[in-house]
Amino acid sequence: MSSIRKRLPALVVAAITAVLVAPVTPAQAEPSPAELTRQIEKASAELEQVVEAHNTLAEDLKANKAALTELTARLGPLEEQVAQSRAEVNQLAVAAYKTGELGTAAALLNPDDATTLVDRLTAVDRLAQERQNRITAFTNDQRQLLAQRTRLEAAVEKATAQAEGLASTRKRIERDLADLYELRRQAYGRATEQSTADPDRVRAAPSVSGAAGVAVRYAYGALGTPYRWGGDGRNGYDCSGLTSAAWRAAGKSLPHSTRRQWGVVAHINRRDLSPGDLVFYRGLGHVALYVGNGQIIDAPSAGRNVVKRDMNIMPIAGYGRVR
Repeated sequence: MSSIRKRLPALVVAAITAVLVAPVTPAQAEPSPAELTRQIEKASAELEQVVEAHNTLAEDLKANKAALTELTARLGPLEEQVAQSRAEVNQLAVAAYKTGELGTAAALLNPDDATTLVDRLTAVDRLAQERQNRITAFTNDQRQLLAQRTRLEAAVEKATAQAEGLASTRKRIERDLADLYELRRQAYGRATEQSTADPDRVRAAPSVSGAAGVAVRYAYGALGTPYRWGGDGRNGYDCSGLTSAAWRAAGKSLPHSTRRQWGVVAHINRRDLSPGDLVFYRGLGHVALYVGNGQIIDAPSAGRNVVKRDMNIMPIAGYGRVR
């Protein structure tokens, strides 16, 4: 027997021993469909908070810029009025100086006029005082407007900086969602729900009169439309974009922001809910349109479509009626 044959049993035993004592490294399991769904829903909920904060900031920024434009338009004519009044008083002062403090009749008085010198001087003094009062009033107005303009410019600057910060955060979450969507595509074959928008769905809307009925029918027509961040039109909606679009169709203007919508609606009790009212959720991070029978229509989150469902989808912050 060769030396190789003699060593073979020992090598086999050593190999088996190595296998038995070697550390076990299990294969990394792929995330289950349920786990993928959980991760996507968590990331979508986080993104929705960011989007609604961005929407609120955009509404504030728009209002500040509009007010700033209005103030700028008012400042121009006011400055011209102040300059004109100041010039008139300056001319009066020059005339008084040239006439020896209004002492000569040739400068101020008509010899043929029966008005006394005292009356004329009093009239001139009153005129100067009126003009000075005008200057004082205009100057005060101008000072107030300039102060407001300074505050608005500071607010616009702050809001712009905040918007840039939110945009950065939003991009980060969008990158995270892109990764999760890819995993969902591997699991389900699609990253998002297939759009099932159908204008004929409005036929299923309950019979509601007035502006509320228009808003409800609009929401029914939006069923199946994809969620789209910042969207408020037929191509897609986020939550506050859907409620603002529905009520815009009914002739009412709502801010494109859950928090700002809460600030402009009349707050009501749950027992008073009627179709067309708004339901606000989780710290004003989500809003839906109530359509009756304990049901809402809302734009849920990224990757999903506008849907009709039970209103108790999450903790409710309050209820509002559009005025």
